[in-house]
Amino acid sequence: MVIALANALELLLALSLGLGLGLLASPLISLGVTSWRRRAGLNRPLPPARQLLSWMDSAAIGWILLDRQGLIGHINPRAERILQLDAGRLLLSQPFGDVCPDPDLASSIRIARRQDRPQRLELHSGGHDLDAMVVPGRDGWLVVQLQSRRSLDAQLEQQERWVSDVAHELKTPLTALLLVGDSLAAQVNSQNARLVERLQRELLRLQELVGDLLELSRLENTLPGTGSRAMVVDLPQLVEQVWASVRPLADQRQIALELVAPRQLQLSGDNSRLHRALLNLFDNALRYSPDGGVVRVSLDRRGEWCQLSVADQGPGLSEEDLAHLFERFYRGDPSRARSRRIGSGLGLSIVQQIAVTHGGRIQASNQAEGGAVLEMILPGVVDTASPG
Repeated sequence: MVIALANALELLLALSLGLGLGLLASPLISLGVTSWRRRAGLNRPLPPARQLLSWMDSAAIGWILLDRQGLIGHINPRAERILQLDAGRLLLSQPFGDVCPDPDLASSIRIARRQDRPQRLELHSGGHDLDAMVVPGRDGWLVVQLQSRRSLDAQLEQQERWVSDVAHELKTPLTALLLVGDSLAAQVNSQNARLVERLQRELLRLQELVGDLLELSRLENTLPGTGSRAMVVDLPQLVEQVWASVRPLADQRQIALELVAPRQLQLSGDNSRLHRALLNLFDNALRYSPDGGVVRVSLDRRGEWCQLSVADQGPGLSEEDLAHLFERFYRGDPSRARSRRIGSGLGLSIVQQIAVTHGGRIQASNQAEGGAVLEMILPGVVDTASPG
């Protein structure tokens, strides 16, 4: 069994280090292990399998390794206690579905395998509220991590409070500096006009950055389906509303919106956050669109899912862009942008987190005819044909 588990050890090591930085917010979870090791410069051999399993047994978080058939390859003592299993019971090579017959967890395991993407969920077991992370690995291996919501909530609350305190502490001096900048702008002369303009521009960008960091922290500490103000959202109408807010920027460069959508498509979701996601997607499309171009928005229904895509006619995405587009502070080659506006570098990270908190995802690709397309897939389509 130890030899068979060797194929899962890179995943285990990356996740172990990721947990040291925070289970829910760790960027290592969302990166491929191979790319993570390359970027981290780790070319040395990994520790032996027995050593890694020993570390896992000592972890304060429940760990279960599942093979391709869903059989338990390893389960640590913490997971046994969380699931209230008999410590003397032989669990290795047993179907995990028999040990933990939770339908939501079983569904997340199937989705993680099918989409090759980590899944997060809340579940109730043994009278306790748990947070679970399901992470697919190589050769069909998969890790299930379990943690008590009680301790996790305390950690998340502390983290969000810290970020919120820092953001609010920064807002006061930023507001004062913006007022100073406005005062200087009223007294500019030919010698300092450019400096004052740059000062105002950088202060506004810093103010936007603080706001985006605070919003991203809130989103990362929100599990899918929780913390959102769910309501019925008319997506074609929302697209029109958001485009109206960016129309002045689009009109300056004669960029038009082309909307392809059914007459009515409604979704159960958080209207304000979906508004923010669309705003960021439009801002990104305008940034790379040529003057006189078209931003094409497509809405389509796929069963209970909605597919929303925003395509531009810009230069498209490089291989590096496709690999890192949704990472914090990542910016593509500035020479590819058609607009001089500089964002915080968090816009698409926020869009990704909004999709995740709705139980969906976002992906990027290039169009055959040129230009980039960002596609957000969201669950919760409302059947308008149903009564009531």
